[in-house]
Amino acid sequence: MTDASFCEPLLKNLKNIAAIDLESEDIIIARSQEIVIPKGQVILREGTVSRYCYFIVSGKARSYYTDPDKATTTWLFHFNEPFSNAKNLFINDYKSFLTGLPATLTIETLTEVTAIRWSYDNFEYMCKHIPVFEKLMRKLNEAFFIVMYDRISSLLTLSAAERYKKLLLEEPHLINMFSNYYLASYLHVTPQSLSRIKSKCLGRA
Repeated sequence: MTDASFCEPLLKNLKNIAAIDLESEDIIIARSQEIVIPKGQVILREGTVSRYCYFIVSGKARSYYTDPDKATTTWLFHFNEPFSNAKNLFINDYKSFLTGLPATLTIETLTEVTAIRWSYDNFEYMCKHIPVFEKLMRKLNEAFFIVMYDRISSLLTLSAAERYKKLLLEEPHLINMFSNYYLASYLHVTPQSLSRIKSKCLGRA
């Protein structure tokens, strides 16, 4: 008998959204693959097609955009911890995954990552053969949309200092989890600007 324990974190997450019968569970397990990805590996590169969807079990990753001057902006940090605003969301370039068009994001691991992976074909198979799967994906997409909307709104409407204060209020755990370089990239500022913002917030300016 195949050891299905690797799939327990994924199934637990999905069962928090909707009830899953044993037959559907078996299909999900059969169509899921556990992988271990080394630190510093690009699992999706801008300009290529996103052919896989990842659910992080442990470890950290980030997705980022690269502008014409080769500067990067971290779009999201990816990890699976209870305190994460975006916990238990799947990682991919969703538009590329669904359409087969080139991705606009690059995704890289920041630590060794253990993940559960679905190919597009397996994703489609589950959509067709698991009655509740559509509801599961709709709920996950709703959660993802809220995260994306908030992220875009912050970048477009808040100053750099306001974005930092928002981070302190809503995602303070990121400060201890990621380097200043990555935090600056997430806030869309230079590391030097982030240092100045921190000083002002601490009243040292």
